[in-house]
Amino acid sequence: MKKFLLALGLVMAFARVSLAVDVKENWEKNCQKCHGADGKGQTRMGRQSGAKDYTDPKVQAELKDEDAIKAIKEGIVEKGKKKMHAYGDKLTDDEIKALVAHIRDFKK
Repeated sequence: MKKFLLALGLVMAFARVSLAVDVKENWEKNCQKCHGADGKGQTRMGRQSGAKDYTDPKVQAELKDEDAIKAIKEGIVEKGKKKMHAYGDKLTDDEIKALVAHIRDFKK
């Protein structure tokens, strides 16, 4: 039983590390160009598209997880202009949820 619990713990730890690596790679590949490595949205593309500053407590308080998930999946179009690409066909639901958790980490 002890060996089983140890093995289970190792598998869970590996899964967390793997997910952390995936979310970092996904952020860098898909989000960082606009939202920045620091989540402040102060990149050239971020300023042009009006990317939010995820380090701002007010922005974090107003952002609902469901809305963030929808925006990542479907993208954002305002007044006929694409503000954010859709990633629902490129990322799994778990990867999208991990990105939302990553966004939440900017407030800490």
